[in-house]
Amino acid sequence: MSKPNKEPSLKGTFAAVMGLGGFIIVSWVLVFLLFWARQ
Repeated sequence: MSKPNKEPSLKGTFAAVMGLGGFIIVSWVLVFLLFWARQ
């Protein structure tokens, strides 16, 4: 534990990655449903 101040930035990075991944998944699902509804 030489640098305990790294933990908050890692938590922030993890939250940003999860948020971006969630946004990509939600947008993909919305586009898929729109495509499916038009057939």
